[in-house]
Order: sequence, then C-alpha cells, then structure tokens
Amino acid sequence: MNKKELFKNLLEKIKSIVEGKGGREEKLQRICQILKEKVPHYDWVGIYFADAERKELLLGPFAGEETEHMRIKFGQGICGQAAEKLSTFIVQDVSKETNYLACSPFVKSEIVVPIFKDGNFVAELDIDSHKLSPFSEEDKDFLEKVCEIISEVV
Repeated sequence: MNKKELFKNLLEKIKSIVEGKGGREEKLQRICQILKEKVPHYDWVGIYFADAERKELLLGPFAGEETEHMRIKFGQGICGQAAEKLSTFIVQDVSKETNYLACSPFVKSEIVVPIFKDGNFVAELDIDSHKLSPFSEEDKDFLEKVCEIISEVV
C-alpha cells in the first residue's frame, strides 16, 4: 500500500473512532496508537493540550516511550514554538535546532500540528521520528486533516 492509500484509510479509521463510542481520552489514545502502529516513521505520537492562561502545554494521551516533558511552556522546544506561532512545525533534523527539547536520544525529526476548535488553539499533535527527514508535504496535509477531525473531541 502506498502512502496516499495508507493516509486515506487512516483518515477513515480516525473518523470512525471520533464518531464512535468512548470518552475523549480513550478516543485520542486509540488515534495516537493507530498512527504510531500504521505509519512506519511515526515512532512517538502524542497530544498536548493548551492551557492558554498559563501559556503552557499539558501532555495528554500518547503512544510510544515515556517522556519527561509533561508540561511545556509556549515558545519552548518544537511544541512550544508551534503553540506560539499557531502553525505546523516540521523539523527534519532536530540536531540542527537550538530550541529543542529532547524526548529520547533516538529522535531525529519532529512534526507538530496545532489543533483548533471554534477558531481557538486548544491542543497539538506531536510526532517524533527516529529517521532523518521523513516528513513530506503528504504527511503535513494528512496530519492537518487528522487534527481537523480530532478537533471534534478535543
């Protein structure tokens, strides 16, 4: 199955999870797990919820290794920069970033996509990869669609 077909199938699965039974945390956990399991270069997938008053991100459901980054200030690391700029951030080689929070020595690249609900920034989808430069425009488009879908349950 090529990437385009894989992403199309995953979007359908994610829609059915969002529309199905279960609470918010359970649905988001299942979505993180599916993305990690089905996309070979997605080695860690997590949701960070925005606390706009405190200007920080709080770790929610995730699939992958444990992380010490349970709270991230806006502007700090890739996640914090995406929160501050309210746009998708792609870093193909984290070793070249000066403002990077290392979650694991295996992480080589990262993509962070903001999630909006009713025009407000409410969360973000964070994906780490153990490969250099794995994220294409297809990944970006796919993950932005995923975030539109899951905004219904965030």
